[in-house]
Amino acid sequence: MCRTIVQGLLLGLFVLLGTSATAQDKGAPPKGAPTPTPPVSAAPPANAIAATVNGQHVMELAVYRALRAVPDAKKGEARPEILGFLIDNVLIDQHLRALNIPVDTKDVDARVDEMRTQLKRQNLDFDKVLKDMMLTADELRTHITAELRWEKYIATQATEPILRDVYAKNPDMFDGSMVHARHILLTAPANDAKANENAKAQLLAIRKQVEDEVAKGMAKVPPTADPAARDKEKAKITEDTFAAIAKGRSACPSKDQGGDIGMFQRTGHMVEPFARAAFALKPYEMSGVVTTQFGHHLILTTERRPGAEKKFEEVKDDVKDVYAGRLRESLIAQQRQSAKIQMTGN
Repeated sequence: MCRTIVQGLLLGLFVLLGTSATAQDKGAPPKGAPTPTPPVSAAPPANAIAATVNGQHVMELAVYRALRAVPDAKKGEARPEILGFLIDNVLIDQHLRALNIPVDTKDVDARVDEMRTQLKRQNLDFDKVLKDMMLTADELRTHITAELRWEKYIATQATEPILRDVYAKNPDMFDGSMVHARHILLTAPANDAKANENAKAQLLAIRKQVEDEVAKGMAKVPPTADPAARDKEKAKITEDTFAAIAKGRSACPSKDQGGDIGMFQRTGHMVEPFARAAFALKPYEMSGVVTTQFGHHLILTTERRPGAEKKFEEVKDDVKDVYAGRLRESLIAQQRQSAKIQMTGN
């Protein structure tokens, strides 16, 4: 799926910062992963500004760091996602600073020392890695401070009763359940209401097209056919028709596989609105229009694998991650309503 490009494309920066709370799911690389060697290209001027968020600058260099790891053909697609992610991080930290959440310098020092140790174990020089990433020591400390501030905030919000409530209401998020799905993605400019409504209407028309093809195909199946055989034929027609349309219409790279995005768990792999909709479907059932930050989707779930029930204590860290991700999304949505964001970059 066109899952957030940010998790894959900010690899080097995430490795350095050891971030997890600011990632939207577990797609961010683990601490200690090797630092990638990005392709060489011309860096922007040090003072180039990509966006201004409530008067605070997001530097073009920060966007460039992530874009270096992106194939040239995908840079145009990746840039708005990366910039949006960086803007969201600024909004979160501005909100937390307004709450006067303190961060001890000693904690920042400890995190830096931890990174030095991790890099040394990989025979990598800390200063050289920073230089290769075009990241100054002060910038690194600023990022770490923001991360620690977020961690402290989550620690105050993720109380035991709240986490147990999340666990109780979302069992399939934590038991290892998986679904297999295909999707069709249509996109439109975020500020073009007419284009977005048109995209949604197209997806509803596609859904009807699939349903009509299924009805037409099933009309050829003898009424006396075995029920299991009829179900199998209906599933085949549904999937084949959906896949063919995805290949011709979807805006996601998965179109090459007929929109097939494989098996995935309830959390940690797909953005929340998409995962929630896919898990709500029965096998070979299509969704309505599902809107995410990537555009508008039509989803077909083709398989469901149940998980095994786990006790709260076994998955408490996962529950906390889910809660933190939801809280982050909620805070971003609130802050964006009143934020003054000016795009000044390319």
